[in-house]
Amino acid sequence: MIKWAVWLLFLIVSFTFLEGFSLIHGTETLSRFVWKLTLAWPPLPYVVGFVGGFLCCHFWWGGIVPFKPVKKDG
Repeated sequence: MIKWAVWLLFLIVSFTFLEGFSLIHGTETLSRFVWKLTLAWPPLPYVVGFVGGFLCCHFWWGGIVPFKPVKKDG
């Protein structure tokens, strides 16, 4: 479990750093990048929504059915 918490923390820290850098230096932010990507490929929001919905169902709908037993943390 600790590896996933570290990974999520890394994502948050890297996003904060990159967004702050972009705002300070006046370069492209994540919002602008996504907007430009959607302009180039209009189905993007629907694909992202589909993937997000799939992950919600995968993680929280019906519980987790393991294919092999999960080892308990120390």
